[in-house]
Amino acid sequence: MTNEIRVRYAPSPTGHLHIGNARTALFNYLFARNTGGKFIIRVEDTDEKRNIEGGEESQLKYLEWLGIDWDESVDKGGEYGPYRQSERNHIYSKYYQELLDKGLAYKCYCTEEELEAEREAQQAKGEMPRYSGKCANLSKEEQDKLAAEGRKPSIRFKVPAGKVYKFDDIVKDDVSFESDGIGDFVIVKKNGIPTYNFAVAVDDYLMKISHVLRGDDHISNTPKQLMIFEAFGWEAPVYGHMTLIVNESRKKLSKRDETIIQFIEQYEELGYLPEALFNFIALLGWSPKGEEELFSKEQFIEIFDPERLSKSPAVFDKQKLLWVNNQYMKNLDLDQVSALAMPHLVKAGRVGENPAEEERDWARKVIALYQEQMSYGAEIVELSGMFFKKDIDYDQEAKAVLEEEQVPEVLKAFVDEIDQLENYEAAEIKKSIKAVQKSTGHKGKKLFMPIRVAVTGQTHGPELPNAIELLGKDKVKHRIQSLLG
Repeated sequence: MTNEIRVRYAPSPTGHLHIGNARTALFNYLFARNTGGKFIIRVEDTDEKRNIEGGEESQLKYLEWLGIDWDESVDKGGEYGPYRQSERNHIYSKYYQELLDKGLAYKCYCTEEELEAEREAQQAKGEMPRYSGKCANLSKEEQDKLAAEGRKPSIRFKVPAGKVYKFDDIVKDDVSFESDGIGDFVIVKKNGIPTYNFAVAVDDYLMKISHVLRGDDHISNTPKQLMIFEAFGWEAPVYGHMTLIVNESRKKLSKRDETIIQFIEQYEELGYLPEALFNFIALLGWSPKGEEELFSKEQFIEIFDPERLSKSPAVFDKQKLLWVNNQYMKNLDLDQVSALAMPHLVKAGRVGENPAEEERDWARKVIALYQEQMSYGAEIVELSGMFFKKDIDYDQEAKAVLEEEQVPEVLKAFVDEIDQLENYEAAEIKKSIKAVQKSTGHKGKKLFMPIRVAVTGQTHGPELPNAIELLGKDKVKHRIQSLLG
């Protein structure tokens, strides 16, 4: 084992980058960068049936989008490659042959039907299903006979009896497993492809992986991998199994849970900021010292300590994510905010695909109105809805405002004022509202609220004179006159 910190993120190209996998990659990345170590991406693509076209590219693309870079991988090379498991069979074969030669593994000729019948019989007796080991001591003649029947063998690892496998987990502290609860497990499938636990152990050793930070769902794999390390006399990495991410009902985050957006590319499509998502994910199951919650990537690298990984499940707080992204949005310049929001106005048909300069400038001003409250780019469509319809459906709260006795007087005076405006701009509109105050004697909420509600349909919203300017004189007059009758 090297003294250098070497960690890995090892995705399967079976789908797009999930928030849980992004967290695993991010914590490994921060650990490597904090210690001056190396961050490796290894593609575990041996399950060909589940691999999807473009899966590998998507993983790398969205890790990069988040702001994560790596030192060795399929696209960068390195001295421990290849970095795709499907290209390492020639390496694995040497090691599983060594286990066969030492009697630490054996060929199993059981069919799927026989294995299923065995499992069902064990379950019927109330036993935990595990392989019985009936092929463990086949003679050469018995093996030849089964092979002559056309049976293709898998290779099983011979699990030592009566042993306890212990390891000191960074997150969970002391963890132990009894070997007698683990049946002899397959390390090479009938098609000659090594299984996950065997390939991972060999790769982690050969790539000099010093620490393995991964999700809690992998903890049951650890004793099997420790057995492989022990069989070869190798030193195992240090393990850290991060707690689950749960939803707000404290249930494990399932990919079928549609209440939470779970794939990184969806966040990009919605106009979230990668820096904000990086910040949010870094706090899912890890906490810094103090109360601060907003950090740059460089700050996270400086303060990251795996000992501060949480022992409790990480709650995916949707409102917290919106708040974090909003904090970042507020600090952007208008060009950056427009780049996030404008495509969504175009997609919704609110702005033309190739808008003239006047339309583009108007849309930018609308976007600017909502920058302070916008949490992500696509939200502009809902926030700015009042600008894109002729009439308004007033809700109960709005109707209550409009029923106040001074409202007709205020609205009539306001229409008269803006009718006279030659320069229909926010500054002049603000003066018009002041003039209404002077002529009617109404002020504060009695003055502003009827105008806001009549014109926008909302009791809260962006700066009123700016909104009135962007709505345009004709639309504003139409809405007020519709109310006055």
